[in-house]
Amino acid sequence: MIKQTLSFVKGLLICASLMELMTIKEFVAKRKQELRDELKSLPRVPHLCIIRVGDDPASEAYVKGKSKDAMEVGFYCDVIVLPSDTSEAGLLSLIREKNLDKEIDGILVQLPLPKGISTKAINDTIAPEKDVDGFVLNSHFIPCTPKGIVSYLQEEGFLFAGKNAVVLGRSQIVGIPMARLLLSLDCDVTVLHSKTSDEDRKFYLKHADLVVSAIGKMGYLNESYEFKKDAILVDVGINRDENGKLHGDFVPSLPVKMQTPVPGGVGLLTRLALLENLLEATKNELLRRK
Repeated sequence: MIKQTLSFVKGLLICASLMELMTIKEFVAKRKQELRDELKSLPRVPHLCIIRVGDDPASEAYVKGKSKDAMEVGFYCDVIVLPSDTSEAGLLSLIREKNLDKEIDGILVQLPLPKGISTKAINDTIAPEKDVDGFVLNSHFIPCTPKGIVSYLQEEGFLFAGKNAVVLGRSQIVGIPMARLLLSLDCDVTVLHSKTSDEDRKFYLKHADLVVSAIGKMGYLNESYEFKKDAILVDVGINRDENGKLHGDFVPSLPVKMQTPVPGGVGLLTRLALLENLLEATKNELLRRK
């Protein structure tokens, strides 16, 4: 009887996870249709340029997904693939050329870059008004992953002000911009990292209303940690096992109010935010031309 009960509960949790997956897909589909509708009122089509260096399979897959999304909503997308032995000077020259191209609204350089090319140098060169990734200093845009997460949670009715938010990871791509965005929404924000003691980590997670993990450790956040029953867990982790299957930083089906899945979760929201930033970049350029 106990086994049957546990099996039934596990089944309910799995169903809840699938419903969550569909919710994110439905949200993305809804926003894509809204972008198509907004496009009809523009005098020209937003134009994205993606630059990829080398033949990293993961980077190739990410770029294909971004290009596919752009074309789905009717945006232009050029993909430039450079050989892995491309010099930093050569890449910087190409970026400067695209900065001056008035037909290009957004520039994205796919990371990671081969050894010998400085990510900082690349980010310092992309024009802030064309940095639709949101990585450049003084960029005109919110970084895509934090923006996508917040947009989705707002759609779900999550109220940020006064909530305890915990961000795991302090990278400049996700962790730090996520914390800054949550602070701007009046959350009480705690950033945990590799030097945080296990005792403190357990304490902050136990009292968190919202947890965003971007540490890249498969299944690190498991049943050994206690979460609020009404907590929301956002999984930014992308980890591959020996069979190539994707896993998040959280183990699946934790007993909380909401947990985003991997795959099919934050990745979709990030790609959606890229399209939103590109549309914004186009509108800004049209205003400058008036």
